Amino acid sequence: MRRREFVTLLSGVATWPLAVRAQPLGAPVIGFLHTRSRESFMANLVGFPEALKEAGYIEGQNVGIEYRFADGQYDKLPALAAELVHRPVAVLVAGGGEPSALAAKAATSTIPIVFAIGSDPVKAGLVASFNRPGGNTTGMDILTDSLEAKRLGLLHQLVPNATTVGFLWNPLFASAESQQRDVQDAARDLGLKIQGFAASTQKEIDSALKAASEQKILALIVGADPFLDTRRDQIIGLAATYKVPTIYQFREHVRAGGLMNYGIDIVDVYRQVGRYAARILKGEKPGDLPILRPTKFEFVINLKATKALSLNVPSGLMAIADEVIE
Repeated sequence: MRRREFVTLLSGVATWPLAVRAQPLGAPVIGFLHTRSRESFMANLVGFPEALKEAGYIEGQNVGIEYRFADGQYDKLPALAAELVHRPVAVLVAGGGEPSALAAKAATSTIPIVFAIGSDPVKAGLVASFNRPGGNTTGMDILTDSLEAKRLGLLHQLVPNATTVGFLWNPLFASAESQQRDVQDAARDLGLKIQGFAASTQKEIDSALKAASEQKILALIVGADPFLDTRRDQIIGLAATYKVPTIYQFREHVRAGGLMNYGIDIVDVYRQVGRYAARILKGEKPGDLPILRPTKFEFVINLKATKALSLNVPSGLMAIADEVIE
């Protein structure tokens, strides 16, 4: 997606909050629950209404969508899920990781749920198996929690003199411990050390980045976590202020000024979620729809950010980048 297309999509997204106020009478309603904030996430959601439209469902005409965002505060999710269940909705979409999906599952055992989480849904207790989820839940394992090692490798190629790499993580996130294990294992393989910086509030993010600078951390990974994604602009700004080369999980971070990212195509993920929601509206059972995994991954580099940090990008990294922002 190029800049002109991205701006066009954003202009359409800006009108969504107004559109969802008027739900069509008698039409099915999709409940959309997400851990992030509306402001930080809506630009990623363009594939969702596109997929519904492809299936014949047009928001405001023959389907309604009720949005609930937790603003990165996971303790809000149970109440938000209960609101949607009591609405009631025909399908409940739960995005943004395990906290949202588990809140949805706890709120209803009958309303179909389509989730998008970054960890194994079987281990999380959401489904019985990948091929036959069973019950009222299905969705996508979007693998975000398992890509920290890949991000470390890319960051090491860009900043090879960083023998200790910082890892910004949120201790309140369900997958935080497994993320740390993956990063530590990958670091050992590369002969590196990991210095963790925990943050679960805006103030703690400020303190963590300041501490990373004071400890002369030469490179930083931002953990795959919806709360940290919600604080995207804050983290990018602090990384630039302290001149700490940082890698993120989504393309949106690089477009917002971050150095680079490696991760899934989040727009395509919610396109797939939209397709599953439409199939369920047409009568298919969620328990019969196999768990999906993403097939599109993105590595994006921001050359303006590399110049500000006085970094030289190796030709090998340039060659494998899906997009280079100049």
